[in-house]
Amino acid sequence: MDFLLEYAGFLARAVTVLVVIVVILAMMTALRSRGRTRAGELLVTSLNDFYSELKDTIELNVLDKTQLKARRKALSAQEKQDKKAGLNKARVFVLDFDGDIKASAADSLRHEITALLAVAQPTDEVVLRLESGGGMVHSYGLASSQLARIRDAKIPLTVCVDKVAASGGYMMACIGDKILSAPFAVLGSIGVVAQLPNIHRLLKKNNIDVEILTAGEHKRTLTMLGENTEQGREKFLQDLQTTHDLFKKFVVQYRPQLDIDAVATGEVWLGTDAREQQLVDQLQTSDEYLSKRAAEADLYALQFVQKKSLQERVGLSAGAALEHVADKGWERLQRRFIG
Repeated sequence: MDFLLEYAGFLARAVTVLVVIVVILAMMTALRSRGRTRAGELLVTSLNDFYSELKDTIELNVLDKTQLKARRKALSAQEKQDKKAGLNKARVFVLDFDGDIKASAADSLRHEITALLAVAQPTDEVVLRLESGGGMVHSYGLASSQLARIRDAKIPLTVCVDKVAASGGYMMACIGDKILSAPFAVLGSIGVVAQLPNIHRLLKKNNIDVEILTAGEHKRTLTMLGENTEQGREKFLQDLQTTHDLFKKFVVQYRPQLDIDAVATGEVWLGTDAREQQLVDQLQTSDEYLSKRAAEADLYALQFVQKKSLQERVGLSAGAALEHVADKGWERLQRRFIG
């Protein structure tokens, strides 16, 4: 029992010290952060450099010295010629949106769009690499409104879908002047769904009453705990239909060529079939499109990174420290057993 008591004492002392440090740091952070808003950082990366590095690497390993020298000489001559002619390349701003059910990536997307709109011209282009299976209506409505700012500024918007743009994801995609899709990407799902469990009968069986008090006839239509009524179900379905109608109206606004009644059934299509339904304009991956654009334009990838608060950083550090303490204690215990 001695080694167990020793281990428990060591662990208790270590955890106590760590908790005290965390509390002090949290209090200091709270005092310092009063009146401040959390900020972030905009990262700008040249994709031309990325593609050039890939090309240089393969040429360096594949071409012989004579071929490599000739290749670099030709590129240098072309660059001088373009500079002498005063040619200015078009600019392409590349954004990424990896959507979850809450469209959390919209928090960064809004800042990225604000930044590029400060410098972008109608001669430029914005490319959005979009991946999302959809989610909450209001969240994806806000994300779509951010993309609409680009269209309103008359800046060409190209949306690339390599894997999926369904439901709220397609709500965003349809805003693009041009939608590119990989052949086996999943698109569509122009519909609305809602589901919730109801445990009223279980509660009733166990003699548990639930009271739901509302002011307003339709404040609560369906509920998880109370007894649902046909009137409540009917109103809930009406709300779903209203949302679906707004969804269809939104899609048609940006893609009037669609037979909206044929595609707004909630179905999804693979890229090849989506092209036939005019849900997309062209079958092409984002890599293929951007690598071609890099030969004729300057590509800039934008990423707004949210700064973690000190509390979050301390929380992560504290978790790692606790794990370290536990590991050390376990090592001690193992050594006692082995010895």
